[in-house]
Parts: sequence; C-alpha cells; structure tokens
Amino acid sequence: MMIYRRKRYQVDTSIVEEFNNHFNNTLLPTQLKYGSRLVGRWMTENNDDRVEIFAIWQYDSYGDYERIESNVRNDMEHVQRVQSWFKKMGGREKLKEVFHRIDEDFLESTVPNENTILSLKK
Repeated sequence: MMIYRRKRYQVDTSIVEEFNNHFNNTLLPTQLKYGSRLVGRWMTENNDDRVEIFAIWQYDSYGDYERIESNVRNDMEHVQRVQSWFKKMGGREKLKEVFHRIDEDFLESTVPNENTILSLKK
C-alpha cells in the first residue's frame, strides 16, 4: 500500500531563501539518490513573520521509507554537507531561533492512485 509523508516546517521569513536553497541543493538530491519520490513542496506566509513550508513524499510502504531514511542517515558525504550547513548557519542552537516547529506525519490516500495526477507517467 502506497503511503505519503508530510513534512512541515514553520520558519522565520529571514531563513526561507537559505533553507529552500539547502533543500534543493543538499537534502533533495540525496533523498532522490536513495529512491524517495517528491510529490511537491510548497510554502505559505503567515501573518506573524513566519512561513510554513511543507513537502509531500510518496513511498511504496512504510518499510520502503525506513530503508531510504537509513540510507540517507548513513551517507557520510550527505551527513557532512548537512553538518557544514548547520555550521555555516551558526549551529543547531542558532537555527532553533528561526525554526519554530518541525513535524511530520504519514498519510494514506482515500482514492485509487489511478484517479490522481500521481498516476501520470513521465
């Protein structure tokens, strides 16, 4: 059964451009390398100088998600790139000042995949 992961961030507007660049140049390539399928990533501004950024990922199963995440966490080149970004941004503690909330959950579709745009082949 296909599952979807929704990953959400609430961040200060000051970090949006840098975080989006980090996602596109560091996080996304490694996820794709190990088989993650990005459905899309979006953002919306709130009225409190914060932006919500969220992504939807598609996996064949929860086990598939776990395998991919294990591969990403064990990719030492990737881990080093992420740690370098943390250092460049002032460290994890400094980033906690601009990353207000990070959460994820898993979703199941309520319609057959063939009735969605996700069934289209490239």
